Amino acid sequence: MPTPGLLYVTMQPKGSLPEAQFHDWYNTEHGPLRLRLPFITNGFRFRATDGEQPEYVALYDITDMDELTRKTYLDLRTDLIKTEREKKTMAQIDVGRLLYDLVDERRVSDYRPLETQADTDAETRGSVMVAVTTTTHPDPEKQAEHDRWYRDEHFEMLSRVPGWRRSRLFVTAAIDTQAPRETLALHEYAPVNGLGGDAHKAAMSTPWRERLQKDVVASKRRRTYQCHDCAGPWSSNDGKTRTFPSTTRPAVESFVTTADGVEIPYRLEGSTDPTAPVVVLSNSILVDWHIWDRFVDAFLARRENQRYRVVRYLTRGRHSASGSQPVNIDLLASDLNTLLDHLRVPPKAARLIGVSLGGVTVLNTSLLFPERVGAFISCDTNSSAPESNRKAWSDRVAMCKEEGSVSAETQEPIVGENLAEVTTRRWFVPESYETQPEVLAAVKEAVRTNSLKGFEHSVQALCAYDIRERMASATVPGLFVAGANDGVLPQTMQKMAADLKGGAELKIIEKAGHLPMVEQPEAFAQVVTDFLGKIDA
Repeated sequence: MPTPGLLYVTMQPKGSLPEAQFHDWYNTEHGPLRLRLPFITNGFRFRATDGEQPEYVALYDITDMDELTRKTYLDLRTDLIKTEREKKTMAQIDVGRLLYDLVDERRVSDYRPLETQADTDAETRGSVMVAVTTTTHPDPEKQAEHDRWYRDEHFEMLSRVPGWRRSRLFVTAAIDTQAPRETLALHEYAPVNGLGGDAHKAAMSTPWRERLQKDVVASKRRRTYQCHDCAGPWSSNDGKTRTFPSTTRPAVESFVTTADGVEIPYRLEGSTDPTAPVVVLSNSILVDWHIWDRFVDAFLARRENQRYRVVRYLTRGRHSASGSQPVNIDLLASDLNTLLDHLRVPPKAARLIGVSLGGVTVLNTSLLFPERVGAFISCDTNSSAPESNRKAWSDRVAMCKEEGSVSAETQEPIVGENLAEVTTRRWFVPESYETQPEVLAAVKEAVRTNSLKGFEHSVQALCAYDIRERMASATVPGLFVAGANDGVLPQTMQKMAADLKGGAELKIIEKAGHLPMVEQPEAFAQVVTDFLGKIDA
C-alpha cells in the first residue's frame, strides 16, 4: 500500500544571496519543477515568525513516499535537470531535507486545503503553522504512548483553540533508514487565532503532557511560521514544463507520460481552483492545440466560463515518438483518461470537447470512462469509419512520402506542403480564405510541420472503428456539432445524435467547414457556453 508522507525542506539563504534572487528561483523554478510530479500534490513555503533560523521551510505532501527513491524524483537533483541558476543559487543556501511518514491527522469539518484557495486570499497569505519536532525515549512502548497522547488528547484540545484548522502527526520515514526516529507535529491556524489564549494554554498544561515531557521526551523544538508565497514565469531545462503567471489567466504547460512511455504535452489555463470542472479540448489529426486559440479566448472572456479550467493537449501522432503499439480510438481514449488522472480531475468533473479524430475520441472516452466525464461535445466526426477511409489515408501518406519534406529544426520527415494545401482547402469554406487568411495559414503550417512518422502511425485510428453499439448504452449527456459546409457530416451527425441513448441535439455552425472553432470561434463559444450552462446549472 502507498505510504503518504511529507518532504520537509528547511532553507537558510546565506548573506551572499540577494533575497529577490532567492524568491525568484524558488517560486519560478525549484518549486514548480517538483509540482509537475504526480505524486507531489502540493507545495508551500513558510517563513519563520519566531526570529530563529532556518528562516524558511517548504512542505510537499507526497502520496507515496517510495516515489522519492525512484529515478523520476532523483533526477531533479542531478545535472540532467538542474540549471546553472539552480546550482549557483543552492550553493548559497543551507538546506535541510527531512522525510516523514504520515501517522495521524485531525481537521475541522469545513477544512479547505491551501492549494484550493487563491494566492491572494488573506486566509492563504496569513495562515499560521506551528511545527513541533520531538525525539523520544528509544523504548517503543514510550514512543507509542507519545503518539497516542497526540491522537487521544492533544489534537482534541487544540481543536478548541479559536482559528485552529488542522493538526498532523508524522514520524521519520521508513525509506530514510539512516535518520534517527523523531516525530513532527504540524498545526495549522487561521491568521486570526487563539494561540496563547486560555484554550491553548489548557492544551499545553495537562497531567499527561507533563508526565511525557519528564519521562518520554528527550528533546523538542517548536517553531512558528506564516505562509509565504510568490509567483513568476519558469521553464525547465528541457523546455517541456513552463509556467505563465497572470492575474487574469495563469497557465502551465507540461506533459504526462502514458503507460507505454509516450509523452503527451498539455496546456492548462483558466481557473486556479483545483476543484473546478475541467474542459478538455481534443484535436483533429495533423494539427496542434493552437486550433483552439480563438475559441479559448472567446470562451474564457465570458464571465460565466471563468469557473472552468481548460486543458489542451497534443494527440498521439503529432510528434514522431508515438509509441510502438497500434493506434486506435480506444488507445486515444486511454491517453485522455491518463491526462485526467495526472491532473487529478474529480469524478464527473471533465467536460470533453473534440473535433474530427478528437470528436470520436471524446465520444469514446465518455463511453469507456463514464465515471470521469460529466458531458461531451463531439464535432465533425463519425461513429464508425467508412471503408473508404483506409485507401484515402494511405494515399495521403504516400503523397507526403513522395514530397519528401523534412523539418528544418530536427531533419525528421514531416507531412509537407502538398498535403497541407489539400487538407486545409478541404477543411475550410472558400469565404474564410478571403476574410481570415492569417488564421487558416496558421492551421496549414501546423499540418505541414506534423511528423510524418507520427502521422503514418496515428492515422490507423481513422481507418477502422465502430462505436455505434456503445452509443446505444451511453450514460453521459452529450451534444453534437458540425460545420454547415462540412460535406455530408451534418447529415451523418444527425443520425449519430439519434443513435446516442436518450438522444442528443445537433448544432450547426454556419459559414464553417471541418473546424468550426477555427472559422467561427464566437459562434462555437456560444454553443459550448449554452450547453455547459445547462449541464452545470
